[in-house]
Amino acid sequence: MARRRGHTQAQTLAASRQAESGTTVAEICRAVGISEQTFYGWKRKYAGSG
Repeated sequence: MARRRGHTQAQTLAASRQAESGTTVAEICRAVGISEQTFYGWKRKYAGSG
């Protein structure tokens, strides 16, 4: 079984900031290597952080 790569909170916040600056969610997800579902989960989890 493959081990999950994992991302730091800083990486999740950086992805969220990119979305706020106008980059599409699809582009961000491709660059980071995550699904859109994961992105929105992060956004919900870390809302108001940073």
